[in-house]
Amino acid sequence: MLRTIDLRGHDLTPRELLDAVPRATAARDAALATAERIVADVAERGEAALREQATQFDGVSGHHLRVPAAHLDEALATLDPAVRAALEEAIRRVRVASAAQVPAGVVTEIAPGARVEQRWRPVTRVGVYVPGGKAVYPSSVVMNVVPAQVAGVREVALASPPQRDQDGRVHPVILAAAKLLGVTEVYAMGGAGAVGAFAHGVESLGLEPVDVISGPGNNFVALAKRVVSGRVGIDAEAGATEILIVADDSADPALVVADLISQAEHDEQAAAVLVTTSAELADAVAGRIGARAASTTHTERITAALTGPQSAIVLVDDIAAATAFSNAYAPEHLELHLESPRVEDFTNAGAVFVGPYAPVSLGDYLAGSNHVLPTGGQARYAAGLSASTFLRPQQVIVYDRPALHAVHDQIVALATAEALPAHGEAITARFDA
Repeated sequence: MLRTIDLRGHDLTPRELLDAVPRATAARDAALATAERIVADVAERGEAALREQATQFDGVSGHHLRVPAAHLDEALATLDPAVRAALEEAIRRVRVASAAQVPAGVVTEIAPGARVEQRWRPVTRVGVYVPGGKAVYPSSVVMNVVPAQVAGVREVALASPPQRDQDGRVHPVILAAAKLLGVTEVYAMGGAGAVGAFAHGVESLGLEPVDVISGPGNNFVALAKRVVSGRVGIDAEAGATEILIVADDSADPALVVADLISQAEHDEQAAAVLVTTSAELADAVAGRIGARAASTTHTERITAALTGPQSAIVLVDDIAAATAFSNAYAPEHLELHLESPRVEDFTNAGAVFVGPYAPVSLGDYLAGSNHVLPTGGQARYAAGLSASTFLRPQQVIVYDRPALHAVHDQIVALATAEALPAHGEAITARFDA
């Protein structure tokens, strides 16, 4: 079921490692043009475009695009108590971890009478997207809303696709999670259209443009974020999920199989990759994964993901080669099933899960870490969602007259060197008789 890439005996350069990484790029390339068209349609026609898209993509019409407060109240009142308790615990844990991500302000005395204050200011308004296609993600409500609230964001709007089997309503568990967090501005709209609505606003719905859009989604959502980036801030182009497991012969093949399948369950485009120094482990995983995939609820989806070009078993000579491959891949989720893991060597990953008792599923729900993470190799330069996603560093400069006078001549000299004499004159004017 999983293809094998044998890199043993090859000393690959960084470029060759990047070329060896299994990726499915065709789907993303094809989605960009569609995302551009959908976003442009919403920007031009607003609510009419959103309703047409709901009919085409979600199979619903005549529904409330802006969710009435009564729907939120009803969803929370009917929520399974066990699910409510789990959500409340997830909220508590993510809130604790997010609070640690808010930097403290710092005042630096440059010289007597001269200081620079570094402070962090939250954006005013955030649009959170919560997927609702192949699965329901109340956990994504928690992972997006809590860090925004911890950062001090005043307005949080949430969008999730209308559900055909819910008479066009947003899924009730998503609504209940929103209600638990005090989010009252909720929209039944999905995909690239929701991203376009957040970026441009929809006057007829009372939907004002946001400052930052966050949340996971499919390739159309990810590429719609690319389209609107610059008009608004985005967390990342988080596309289909990825898991990369680095393992040696100490790993339990049953756990490796279970964890690969757990992420393949998300989507046909999900990536599941095992990198190992052990041919015996590779054979054991390859021999077991088909039977386990066949015994799960979403067999067809999992099989499509595992047999796609984005999934593989990769054989390498040693842990150094496995580490180099992992850093080139830069996975969203990295699991280390190693006897003596050197975590510090794995520099490029959205989140790192160490040992047999820290599976990715823990991070999806209750680890306290955030599960909105960079995909597609973006972990080489981008971070996962956190409170800092919604914060802007801002510098406040305070100089008194003697402090400015102390650097008068240097400023004038530099302004003259740059042929910008008015810059220097703005300083000199403060000391003219």
